[in-house]
Amino acid sequence: MAIEAPLSSYKKKNYLIIALLLLGGAAIFGYDGYLSKYEWSMRHDFYKEHVIDNGGVPDGDMMFNQKAPPLLAIAGIGVVIYYLVIVKKKRVIAEDTNLVAGGISIAYDAIEKLNKTHFDKKGFFVITYSQDGQNKELKLSDRTYDNLPAVLDHIVSKIS
Repeated sequence: MAIEAPLSSYKKKNYLIIALLLLGGAAIFGYDGYLSKYEWSMRHDFYKEHVIDNGGVPDGDMMFNQKAPPLLAIAGIGVVIYYLVIVKKKRVIAEDTNLVAGGISIAYDAIEKLNKTHFDKKGFFVITYSQDGQNKELKLSDRTYDNLPAVLDHIVSKIS
C-alpha cells in the first residue's frame, strides 16, 4: 500500500495569494493608468494631477500605471498556470519497494542513512542514498509536504 504526502496546503495557498496579488495589482494600476482619463471615473483627479496639470504629458507615476498592468497580469497568469500544471501535482509517495519524490525514485535498498534527528523540532529529515555510484541526499520537510510523518514511519519500517 502506497502512502502519499501531497504538497502542503500552506504552500498551495501561498501560490494562489501571490497570483491574486499580482492580478489585483494589474487591475488597480490598469484602472488608474487607462480608465482615470474619463470624467465618469472615480480617479479622474489622479489623471488630472499626473497628466493634465503636467502639460498633457504623463509623468512617471502615470507611465508606471500604464506599463505595469500587462506585466503584472502576465506574471499572475503565469503563477496560476505554474500552480495548475506543476505545483498541484508535487507529492512524495512511499510505495512498497521505493520512495518517489520530486521525480526521483529511490529504492529502499539504496538508502544508506536516514537522519531524522531534526524532525520533531524543525520538521525535516534527510535521506542519504546511493544512485549511479554516487551518494546523494534528499531533504524532506513537513513545511513542504503534508502527511510526512506517515511517510517517515513507512520508510523506517521498510529499511529496518
